[in-house]
Order: sequence, then structure tokens, then C-alpha cells
Amino acid sequence: MAAKRVAALEAMIEEATVDAYNDDEQLTGLYTMIEENLAVPFSTTILGVEVTVRKVDLTGDSIAAICTRGRDRQRIDLLDLPLPTPPPDGVDWIDAFRHWAGR
Repeated sequence: MAAKRVAALEAMIEEATVDAYNDDEQLTGLYTMIEENLAVPFSTTILGVEVTVRKVDLTGDSIAAICTRGRDRQRIDLLDLPLPTPPPDGVDWIDAFRHWAGR
């Protein structure tokens, strides 16, 4: 990953976690930024099936996308969620969360 991109993601993480004292509070800060900035709903493909991401949810130790197809609904961890091309507005916050989670 280019140094400029890493610096931008780390600045976003700092913005989201500025008042956080531990990992749980940092996760909550990142969740809040994703929830406020990610343009939902959007469509993506999981295991060859098109689904609609309706919202994001804090799951305790991670952040999940709430995906639907017809009447079916499933949570997919944002770390595992394939993103569509073109990506929805606000996807940089998912990238920041993934960078934070991989530290």
C-alpha cells in the first residue's frame, strides 16, 4: 500500500478514535464514522450471489454489514465483505477500519 494512502487511513483512524481509551472505544469510533458516512443501501456479490447491504452493525468485537436478498438476511463481517466496483461513497471508512484491524 502506498505511503500516502497509509497516512490518509491513519489520519482517518486518528479522527475516529481521538477520544478512545481502549480497543472497544476505538471500534465504536470507527463504527460511528462508517455508519455516518457509508452510502447504503448498495449491492455487492457474495459467493456469486448479489445481495444488498442495508446497514452496518456493531457486533461486539467487529463491525458487520447487514446483507439481504429477498426475505433472507445475513451479517457479514466488514473484514470479509467484498466491495463492489465502483464502491459506494464512504467506503474509505471501511478501508480505515480494515487497516486498523490489521495493525
